[in-house]
Amino acid sequence: MNVQLIQLWKEGRTRFTNLLDKITEADLVKKHGGSPNSAGFLIRHIAEVELLFAKNVFGFSEVKITAKTLIAGKDTGEWTSLDELKQFSTYAAEMLEKAILAQEDWSAWIETKEFGKKTKAAAFGRIVTHTAYHSGQLALILNYGN
Repeated sequence: MNVQLIQLWKEGRTRFTNLLDKITEADLVKKHGGSPNSAGFLIRHIAEVELLFAKNVFGFSEVKITAKTLIAGKDTGEWTSLDELKQFSTYAAEMLEKAILAQEDWSAWIETKEFGKKTKAAAFGRIVTHTAYHSGQLALILNYGN
């Protein structure tokens, strides 16, 4: 089952990775309309939350993460290095994949302050949709932002 879930997750994550392949460093500071978040902030945030899921939801203790976007609670304008963001996103993908593959009981219950009590399977759905949701925002920024 874990292999199928990896396929599902990777396919869903292409909404994000396809954008990373096209983005330029100049795009990182762009915002769309009145949105408070830049493209760079969203890239960092997506990767941070993937790492938090790997560590805190799926119990993969190997993960090293300081959730700077969550700590700041807003875009601080510091996410302007495309190479760093791409490397961080790659690290997040590697850690989340390892965490998914390590799971043995998808019906086990976990509880977090962010989304309450869920099975690991439901939490998996949450991380897939979180990445897709913010990838949609990122796409709008890249297409229409300034």
